Amino acid sequence: MGAKGYLFAELTVHDHEVFYHEYMEKVRPILESWEANFLISSNSPEVIEGKRLVPRVILLEFSTLKKARDFYYSEEYQSIIQLRFDASVAHLYIMEGCAG
Repeated sequence: MGAKGYLFAELTVHDHEVFYHEYMEKVRPILESWEANFLISSNSPEVIEGKRLVPRVILLEFSTLKKARDFYYSEEYQSIIQLRFDASVAHLYIMEGCAG
């Protein structure tokens, strides 16, 4: 079995209405169509090293790194990404990994 692809996001949401009621409602079906799995979705991560303040983290799993990258650059996701830009500030990472 090949390595999986992951999208990790650190977010600061400043417009909860847009983020949770517009962006999230639109992104969920897109993620489902890409067979992405929410592994982590937390509004209370505990930073135990460093001084970085991270109010929200998300970790998505895809079957491959290519699929994670293709999702991000897909027409479907790019058509709604401005909602996230308008409602939050984020650091996003795409990476390859494997279980174990």
